[in-house]
Amino acid sequence: MEGGEGVGKSTQAGLLVDRLIERRGRDTVVKTREPGGTPEGVELRQKLLHGPAPTADEELQWMLDDRELHVRTRIAPALARGEVVVCDRFSPSTIAYQGVARGMGVEYVEGRCREVTAGTEPDVVVVLDLPDEVAESRVAGFRDRFEREGAEFHAAVRNAYRDLAGARGWVLVDASGSPEEVAARVWAAVEPHLAPYT
Repeated sequence: MEGGEGVGKSTQAGLLVDRLIERRGRDTVVKTREPGGTPEGVELRQKLLHGPAPTADEELQWMLDDRELHVRTRIAPALARGEVVVCDRFSPSTIAYQGVARGMGVEYVEGRCREVTAGTEPDVVVVLDLPDEVAESRVAGFRDRFEREGAEFHAAVRNAYRDLAGARGWVLVDASGSPEEVAARVWAAVEPHLAPYT
């Protein structure tokens, strides 16, 4: 589940997991996120979102270190057991945020991501898409470091997802409307990919 700040990723990941559990059973679905999908990742998430700003290189390395551990200890074992994994952010976030918005280069960041995922890639990437001003209005209260980035940064992230989606087979989903309306669009994108797991 991908997209910029305020588009509803966590809400939609939760609704998707609920629907998958109804279909497959509670013990066959794993919900996780990046960063924060492991105990070490929880600490990194706190540092990344609320600590002093790292350099772009440090930010990328933290993401890659977290992903390598996350894939090795949580995602790959779950897939090996035949479970369905729903992840709130994965490599596409790193490509959009660090590769494009931070200016590190799509090919460079994508290559670094492939090194740490060791062949573990999503069957489907759902990108929730909202106009920046709508997404901005949904972010309320205390904001983390990424949420406090300026309008230019958030526009670059959205444009990156939209530009990269076609070439990489990511599914753009309109995230406007009620959570239930968006969930129906997400399910339509995900359901065709479930056959090997049912």
